[in-house]
Amino acid sequence: MAPRRIVIPGGNGQVGQMLAGYFHARGDGVTVLARRPAKAAWRTTAWNGRDLDATWLREIDGADVVINLAGRNVNCRYNEANRREIMDSRVQTTRLIGKAIAECSNPPALWMNASTATIYRHALDRAMDEAMGEIGGREPDIPSTWKFSIDVATSWEQAFFASETPRTRKIALRSAMVMWPSGGGIFATLLSLVRFGLGGSAASGDQFVSWIHGDDFIRALEFLISHPEFEGIVNVSSPNPLPQRDFMRELRQAAGVPIGLPATKWMLEVGAFCLRTETELILKSRRVVPGRLSQAGFTFHFSKWADAAQDLVGKFHQPPV
Repeated sequence: MAPRRIVIPGGNGQVGQMLAGYFHARGDGVTVLARRPAKAAWRTTAWNGRDLDATWLREIDGADVVINLAGRNVNCRYNEANRREIMDSRVQTTRLIGKAIAECSNPPALWMNASTATIYRHALDRAMDEAMGEIGGREPDIPSTWKFSIDVATSWEQAFFASETPRTRKIALRSAMVMWPSGGGIFATLLSLVRFGLGGSAASGDQFVSWIHGDDFIRALEFLISHPEFEGIVNVSSPNPLPQRDFMRELRQAAGVPIGLPATKWMLEVGAFCLRTETELILKSRRVVPGRLSQAGFTFHFSKWADAAQDLVGKFHQPPV
């Protein structure tokens, strides 16, 4: 394939760096838009995520693909200030990119915008695909933090699809947790818990974990880029979510750790408070499957967590200090 121009707003996080590294190695021209640009092998351009600026607008005009990953990390307590920042950092940046694309003389052919598998309801009974998945927020006795996350996800997607970009194909990526073998991401956190003997069941352990290996995440995005019939919502996840107790057991086996201490719900609440985060990230059941990708013939290199965990543990490395 010929080199392409790829722009990644909010690309300074682990997933953004993973994608930028892949596209750069492939020979594509990559530009990351970041509030705090960091030195990299590819181009990085400053933006504030609030205002149109000719400097970064030039990067989008004429690009082939825009992959918007901008959004504040949700690993925090959902107090009023953090809630506002989490919501604004997604909705405002999405609207801003829509305005930028609308002003382009040569708009990108494809705009992919991050979304989240958290948009679906707490699901123990059945899997959630794009056609039959139920949006959450109406479950009986749903915690306010869970409802907030769904409000963020739905507002995010509404801002995305409301943007008037008639010459640009749009895909909302309802992604599961992306597992990648380097420090700073969710896999590093899970592996650390396992190695400290804390990788047991969380509460009942019945809640499902949806995940995707980073290699398959990259391959899925390439598949979507090369298949122009794809528009709208796409679940980007492994076809095999599994209960949390099994997820952690298979990670322990991959890491060679025989024991993982369980944690009750009240222990998780205390731990989350001390770590300034929320138990939703652990207790909500995300049973998401990639209906559209599977129906289109996309094949996963890592469809089973046991295989993915073995690969990730074998490749894991911490970044240099």
